[in-house]
Amino acid sequence: MEHKKLSSLYRDFAPDVYPQSMEIVFRDAAGKASSIVYEKVEWTVDGKRRGLRYGDNPDQSAVLYRPVNAQLSIAGAELAEPDGRLVSAAELLQFGKHPGKTNLTDVDSALSILRYLADRPACAIMKHNNPSGVAMDTDLGRAYHEAYMADRVAAFGGAVVLNRELDASTARDIASSYCEVVAAPEFGPGAFDELARKKNIRVMRIPGIAELERYAPARVLDIRSLLDGACVVQSSFASAIRSPADLLPAVAERKGERVAVSREPTDGERADMLFGWAVECGVTSNSVIYVKDGRTLGIGAGEQDRVGVAILARDKAYRKLEDRLCWERHGVAWNEFSDETAKSELAAEVRAGNGGLKGSVMVSDAFFPFRDGIEVGLREGVGAVLQPGGAMRDADSIEACNDYGAAMKFTGQRCFRH
Repeated sequence: MEHKKLSSLYRDFAPDVYPQSMEIVFRDAAGKASSIVYEKVEWTVDGKRRGLRYGDNPDQSAVLYRPVNAQLSIAGAELAEPDGRLVSAAELLQFGKHPGKTNLTDVDSALSILRYLADRPACAIMKHNNPSGVAMDTDLGRAYHEAYMADRVAAFGGAVVLNRELDASTARDIASSYCEVVAAPEFGPGAFDELARKKNIRVMRIPGIAELERYAPARVLDIRSLLDGACVVQSSFASAIRSPADLLPAVAERKGERVAVSREPTDGERADMLFGWAVECGVTSNSVIYVKDGRTLGIGAGEQDRVGVAILARDKAYRKLEDRLCWERHGVAWNEFSDETAKSELAAEVRAGNGGLKGSVMVSDAFFPFRDGIEVGLREGVGAVLQPGGAMRDADSIEACNDYGAAMKFTGQRCFRH
């Protein structure tokens, strides 16, 4: 395929081959039916009604369906009634390029994190359905800034999703960098005008974000098709850790003896545990992340072993802090900075501060099978660890925390995301 032709595919639409409506019907052993009816979502662009531009890639046709009638009752499954009030109800205030499937799933992945952070202004910036940075603050502008600076390189071309009305000042900051999507519950005076200066940004108003907290416990049907046309159906994930009272003591038994963590987390560490678990629930497994003061420092996603992903997240924290300091002090990206002396000084400063990881919280989506994984963070000065627990060698991880003077809590819940 010629390069020119391939480039043009990103501007074209894949053929719309899908019907106007879809119905999924479940029948129990007695033949009783339970169903959801969906209708196709389309937007008027340049006078034409169209749905999604394409799927994951330009040669994949795609469609978005919104639930319009649900009579769903599956024995033993605690499912929320699908209401279609979030991404599928998004109002496109500015199209830029017409949205594709990944734009919508990035926004949805952000909302799956932000639903647990509704009590404070928060921002999640997503790339390929994983967060490049997440932060919360008393001020929305600072939340965006910290989420962006957590990994401004990966944030390039991402989806910026906010859980409060977007103000003009924050919109100006967002527009000063390159992103593909901005989504918020509402846009304050002048905010849209700031974003409209960048014609290719897809601007989405999603009023349902204003009541996002009510989706925190919600479970819906998660349907995935397999290569042979079969499908796997499961209830979607919902976090059981939404308040300090939900955190469990890190206790284990070894040869009949009780082993417990010596130090309880501080109030600040507990707050970061809750924040970190909310973010971790939206990261592709296997994953380990480091957080501090309501922002992400390093996000390791999609690795096959837990030690490797702990190292990946650690190394990213170092690299991203180098780039942040370089950008803030010299206005140049780390990879483009030519002053080798200054770069060496910055690198030395980052190493001396352990990549900003001292006093941070290390969060894992599944238990640490051995102490080597947890020690990756502890050696950097991590102050506390949050993990599901349940490993045969939990006592080893507990002793590792005690050896380094770190606190630890269990969640009693795994949050794999495949």
